[in-house]
Amino acid sequence: MEPTSIMIKDVPKEDRPRERLVSVGPGHLSNQELLAILIASGTKDESVMVLANRVLMHFEGINLLKDATIEELTAIKGIGGAKAVLLLAAMELGRRMNRLQPNERYVVHSPEDGADYIMEEMRGLNQEHFVVLFLNTKNQIIHRQTMFIGSLNASIVHPREIFREAVKRSAASIICAHNHPSGDPAPSQEDVHVTRRLVESGKMIGIDLLDHLVIGDRKFVSLKEKGYL
Repeated sequence: MEPTSIMIKDVPKEDRPRERLVSVGPGHLSNQELLAILIASGTKDESVMVLANRVLMHFEGINLLKDATIEELTAIKGIGGAKAVLLLAAMELGRRMNRLQPNERYVVHSPEDGADYIMEEMRGLNQEHFVVLFLNTKNQIIHRQTMFIGSLNASIVHPREIFREAVKRSAASIICAHNHPSGDPAPSQEDVHVTRRLVESGKMIGIDLLDHLVIGDRKFVSLKEKGYL
């Protein structure tokens, strides 16, 4: 049997494209292997790897393949309408991702910057919302998330949930904020207690709590400026 006739089921499991992607990541796969994963199956006469290689050779590599039409793809033996549609969809998705421009990120230099970012959204809420801003090493906000809703106390604000999200987002630091529906941003003893728990938790995993802002009606209090951090 010619080497090109080997079926994918005869290839050792660890050398199959899908298994290799899981074990070593997509960046370590060849164009042929990635294309084989998309094509998914070969024909009765040739393996999916051989078919993928034939597609690449037909288009002289991925540079011309990226502009292929459905007619050009289905003209290749072994590529039917369903496979062609999947390939076109994957290539279009890649083009759209490539066109995405990163939005200019909001930079926090001071408590006022953090408060300005969330004030209008939070000052009119009739329930307490605990919001976390996740920042990178340049103090740019990379993510904002409402973590808890309800009266602020140590039982509802779980540091593990906050810092799990921080690790997931690769955040270097966080700013926490919550609103007082009364409009008075004066921090309570519970606010101070929660802040200190978060400071200690952050120190253990190396993610700093830069501030905890209490949002009132067009005014706020920074617990950092009050000396609680």
